[in-house]
Amino acid sequence: MSGKDERVDLTVARQRVDAARVARLGTTTTHGQPHLVPCCFVVRDNVAYTAVDAKPKSTPALRRIENIRNNSAACLLVDYYSEDWSALWWVRLDGTGRIVASPAETAQATRSLRAKYSQYRQVDIPGPVIALDITRWAAWP
Repeated sequence: MSGKDERVDLTVARQRVDAARVARLGTTTTHGQPHLVPCCFVVRDNVAYTAVDAKPKSTPALRRIENIRNNSAACLLVDYYSEDWSALWWVRLDGTGRIVASPAETAQATRSLRAKYSQYRQVDIPGPVIALDITRWAAWP
């Protein structure tokens, strides 16, 4: 995997990310402000995918899409919280965000999302699809 952080056990990090049901996508606004939203996601090879689905939105012009178009630096944070603090962990995927333009890649990403989330078999995924080309895996512990 490219972007390997030598301190990260990529096997464990990958297992945690693959099993996780929700993450937070971090982007930056044109004014330099951080923007963080929860999202469903899937990782294939060294690319994380999330998509705009048909759930109700406050606006179809989502800030995350505009942010990535203006500044491709992005990250995806996956974490686990427990009252038993010895069980806590997080994995952050840093990389370059992009709006997927290829119909083939869009279809592959939506198939992968539908395979991971049964809800996507009933809820449309009109897009766009966001890809995060991962350049670094960071994790704790």
